[in-house]
Amino acid sequence: MPKQADFIRKRNFKEVALGYSAEDAIEEAGRCLDCKKPFCVDGCPVEIDIPGFIRAIAEEDFALAIKILKEKNCLPAVCGRVCPQEEQCEIKCILEKKGAPIAIGRLERFAAEWESQQDSIEMPVIDDKTGKKVAVIGSGPAGITVAGDLILQGHDVTMYEALHEPGGVLTYGIPEFRLPASVVTREIEYLQKLGVKLICNFVVGKTRSLKKILDEYDAVFVGTGAGLPWFMNIPGENLNGVYSANEYLTRVNLMRGFQYPKTYTPVVRHKKVAVVGGGNVAMDCARTALRLGAEEAVIVYRRSETELPAREEEYENADEEGVKFSFLTLPEKLYGDKNGWLKEIECSKMELGEPDASGRRRPIRIDGSEFRMKMDACIVAIGNSPNPIIPQTTPELAVSKWGTIEVDEESFKTTIDRVWAGGDIVSGAATVILAMGAGRKAARSMHEYLSSLT
Repeated sequence: MPKQADFIRKRNFKEVALGYSAEDAIEEAGRCLDCKKPFCVDGCPVEIDIPGFIRAIAEEDFALAIKILKEKNCLPAVCGRVCPQEEQCEIKCILEKKGAPIAIGRLERFAAEWESQQDSIEMPVIDDKTGKKVAVIGSGPAGITVAGDLILQGHDVTMYEALHEPGGVLTYGIPEFRLPASVVTREIEYLQKLGVKLICNFVVGKTRSLKKILDEYDAVFVGTGAGLPWFMNIPGENLNGVYSANEYLTRVNLMRGFQYPKTYTPVVRHKKVAVVGGGNVAMDCARTALRLGAEEAVIVYRRSETELPAREEEYENADEEGVKFSFLTLPEKLYGDKNGWLKEIECSKMELGEPDASGRRRPIRIDGSEFRMKMDACIVAIGNSPNPIIPQTTPELAVSKWGTIEVDEESFKTTIDRVWAGGDIVSGAATVILAMGAGRKAARSMHEYLSSLT
């Protein structure tokens, strides 16, 4: 896919990938074999008719393509940008064995962008009103999917969001250069046009308890995500200049810190930034630091390049933009100056031993390998736990030892009657499309229940 040149994009927040032209999309769609047994569909958590929408693009019927997509996916413009298709639908493609699977995600993005450029958007038919009321707590991918499915089936849906803008992790966790805020806004506005009511600045468990919410609705879905950041628990983590990835990205993305002073949220523009972790979030933080003017941004990862969990595309983009990588490196202590600002990170080198429970080779510290890195910022991007507010304020809700809400694997029902849950609050931190898949299954169960009411 065409994208901005690396020496230009690393200093702006405009979207890196530029998208397919109509000619590119038609040519790519024309490669599809239209298999009798479409294994790609088996790899899609939301069950999109992938051959159907690709065939429509190949035949230049873009309106039909987006219609087919939206039958199963209310966030095609988002999924086309950030979902790991290479691990899901594309890896199932027969052409993958020849080294070049159909670019399903890029075609999905193309169809969504084509629709956004039309004078009007075809709205789906909504079933007759049932009179049943549903509350969706959290406006991230899982909540959006539930709201989108149930509003089409005639139920009244109200979506509650704790922050001042909707979108959940799509809004606060993914940088503008990877997922523009305008795209998320457009998808939320589409839901509102369908009739979903949105209430922001409302923290269920604080503003009002889950029990009181349940008194007002026939069914409730909890999709509050995994936004509680992990830290390393090493000396010096309380120094100025040490951030969780959540704080750093939220200040830049949701609060538009990169536009300061046009916006109200300043972000310190550090010169030497270490990012601890190796996932997509770590890549996002390092690439953001460069765009804020850092002279150096280094990914510090305790395993090797082979075990890096980030998408290949994100690793490639980071490398092209000048992010450096310190593999087999473990931070152990942070040192500050007399004013309490970070100045150095002490690390040890690692070597890989036998595979651990994750299936990856376990990193082992090498004695006597300590060294220091001069850094004025350290962003910790090693993972998150589920948001704890609802579990902590709802003792009847069964929760695992990891803080996730326990649900039935098929229906996503919780231990409280008329309450369902899904997404990262159930699975732990995962991908957008997996959260949407959980939302789809929960919505199906919720509709079945609501339809049984007299």
